[in-house]
Amino acid sequence: MATRSPAPSLRPPDTASTHRGLAAAHARLAARDDAIIRTQITIAQIAAPTGEEHERGGWVARRFRDCGLADIHTDAAGNVIGRRTGAQDAPAVVICAHLDTVFPRETNLSVRRDGERLVGPGINDNGRGLAVMLALASEIDGARLRPRRPVEFVATTGEEGAGDLRGAKFYFADRGRDAHAMVALDGAGDERIIHRALGSRRFRVSYAGPGGHSWAAFGVPNAVHAAAGAAARLAALPLPANPRTTLSVGRIGGGLSVNSIPDAAWLEIDLRSTSAAQLDETERAIQTIARVAAEEENAKRALGTRALTFQVESIGSRPCGETSMDHSLVRAAVDATRLVGRQPDLALASTDANVPISQGIPAIAIGAGGRGGDAHTHGEWFDNIHGTVGVARALTILMAVAELA
Repeated sequence: MATRSPAPSLRPPDTASTHRGLAAAHARLAARDDAIIRTQITIAQIAAPTGEEHERGGWVARRFRDCGLADIHTDAAGNVIGRRTGAQDAPAVVICAHLDTVFPRETNLSVRRDGERLVGPGINDNGRGLAVMLALASEIDGARLRPRRPVEFVATTGEEGAGDLRGAKFYFADRGRDAHAMVALDGAGDERIIHRALGSRRFRVSYAGPGGHSWAAFGVPNAVHAAAGAAARLAALPLPANPRTTLSVGRIGGGLSVNSIPDAAWLEIDLRSTSAAQLDETERAIQTIARVAAEEENAKRALGTRALTFQVESIGSRPCGETSMDHSLVRAAVDATRLVGRQPDLALASTDANVPISQGIPAIAIGAGGRGGDAHTHGEWFDNIHGTVGVARALTILMAVAELA
């Protein structure tokens, strides 16, 4: 797919003027703070494992209708989309929040209070992002607050883990390919501005051989030995500090019993880097190591025994890239952060914003206010301390880019 290179805007948005013009909207959102929290709790208690987001997506679609959004629909990837028309027919600004969580369907999703904290799986990631996106969809009503550009609200699927950014990839490959800009709301916070996309590639290396009895068939190639040899070589692979690159073998398995020569074994690899070229180079090294491990095990096999085979399968790919610090979107986010009394923290992470960034669409990911922690655990928590500050910041960023009509 062809990509475009985002250039710094010659006339960056006047974020301070936009922020002042939104004073009444900020006050209305602050007055609805308790309602936003109730929405956040409701969302967190609707199961949405990656790949099974339909129930939570249906609930969000109903809320989109309550907000009066247009063209509400669920696409083939399960993304829930609603649109607020602008004063002009122009490429839309997209605001995303992901639907899915890492928790299996049978997880107890009850949310409890622990002092000032709300505690429960998914209460922060991404119950907070979805709740604030809905609050913004309600506030930007097209009447008392109308953007010049259309704003598209997208609740995405498959952001977590093995979801591999499925929803964002589908949306930006088609409907969102000409978007003006994108802002992702992901969890809590009011300082971080993620403008650099951390790329990742994930692989499953499989070995297959004849197997057999540990005594009677000794001499046939051992699939687990090959997998272990590959894992040892991968652990010793030199990786650059700049661009920072990491590699880990996250899972390994195989074999039938302690007294059998395994006929199959596998390992799964997580590779991350800020550089696409480095990802390419290290992927080639993974292919070579997988082959060498098979060849070394086969070289030891008894005469006449069947050789071990191997396969390297891609099980995930997240693109990398960067929206320049000089781009008007990032500058608006920096200004908005300072305008709410916070110090901007320009950061690197893997979010839905990876996809548009890799396609040359200006994109950032930000928190949606408050504080949170212990994500992806049963003790995940959210504290609404100064939560209204993050909501105000998100509205200012969005409207600075979409422009007040």
